[in-house]
Amino acid sequence: MSEDPESKLRRGPRLDPAGAEFWDARYREAFTPWDAGGVPAALEHFLAREHAALRALLPGCGTAYEARAFAERGHDVLAIDFSALALERARALLGEWSRVLQHADFFADDLGAPFDLVYERAFLCALPRPHWPRWAARAAEIVRPGGRVVGFFFRSDDERGPPFGLKAGEIETLLAPAFDRIADALVEDSIPMFAGRERWQEWRRR
Repeated sequence: MSEDPESKLRRGPRLDPAGAEFWDARYREAFTPWDAGGVPAALEHFLAREHAALRALLPGCGTAYEARAFAERGHDVLAIDFSALALERARALLGEWSRVLQHADFFADDLGAPFDLVYERAFLCALPRPHWPRWAARAAEIVRPGGRVVGFFFRSDDERGPPFGLKAGEIETLLAPAFDRIADALVEDSIPMFAGRERWQEWRRR
């Protein structure tokens, strides 16, 4: 009997989730339980009511289903990941829309800011908690005044991860210094690992 991918990863070297090697290993072993396999309903609803073209950044895009959804609706989208294997899988799925993909580090690289929108989907919860203030500061830096951070925020009191869950009040501590929350709703079509603990939120840059 062949060994399952999760067990194989546990036997392997301990890798830092803040580094590309951690995520490369998971894509190599096809162990991606966070992958929704499509575009979540809350994003579909959001895109349906957005009529102006947006310059959108999708950090930690993974297989990038959402990048295609943005691009097909005429938005100027840049989808980035620092995992080369994630992008390899995304290119196979996106076909002609692969042109929106870029191998880049959200924190270290010049991404051509400002953006109208930063889309969050399983990127913040992939980062160990000490990196969260950097994420919030970077979002405030690259989103133009009046622009937004929108997407899915995973809540959990469990200290373990990834995924690393937000505790009560943590997303407010991170974003409220530069953003105002303008929407907040429970997500009803979460994948099992996020079910009942995920919220769709929209935050506007002051």
